Amino acid sequence: MIAEFMLHRTRAEQVVPVYNELIVKYPDVFSLSEAADNEIRTVTLHLGLHWRAAHFKMAAQFIVENYHGVFPTTEEGLLAIPGVGHYAAGAILTVCYHKPYPVVDANIARFINRLYGLQLEGELRRKKGVTEIARCLFNLQDPGRFLFAVLDFTAAVCRPRRPLHEICPFRGICGFYNKEVLPAVRESNARS
Repeated sequence: MIAEFMLHRTRAEQVVPVYNELIVKYPDVFSLSEAADNEIRTVTLHLGLHWRAAHFKMAAQFIVENYHGVFPTTEEGLLAIPGVGHYAAGAILTVCYHKPYPVVDANIARFINRLYGLQLEGELRRKKGVTEIARCLFNLQDPGRFLFAVLDFTAAVCRPRRPLHEICPFRGICGFYNKEVLPAVRESNARS
């Protein structure tokens, strides 16, 4: 949960040292729930979003008061925690509890939109076609591993700008590549 809160609009390499420091200082939900706001804020100051300190403590207090310090294992239970939305709940369910849950952020939505050639625009992660496909994709034995694999793939190959089509293992079946990129390449080659 803390990792997901920290990763919100923040790059992973910025989060790692702050996360490690916070976990050392507050190794469990009980110590975090009792921490002083200004002490938490001192640790999280480098992330730039100052609301996070109060956010962490509020969520920890809720878990201690309502769940006796034990994280819930259901979507409903996780969504009841202040600050936990569908993405964070899904990440916790898939990574920590190995439960299939359609975890969709902008990167995963872009991957699905491109691979399946959906040609959707706008806020992709909320589009019905994307979430329906995600529900199927995450319905496997180790959905957390799949989540990390897709996130790594979208960071390295299926990037928002200038995707690396030439090394993409999905190029042959990618709807985006075959509908958008390949015809443009063929047309360019025909003109040459």
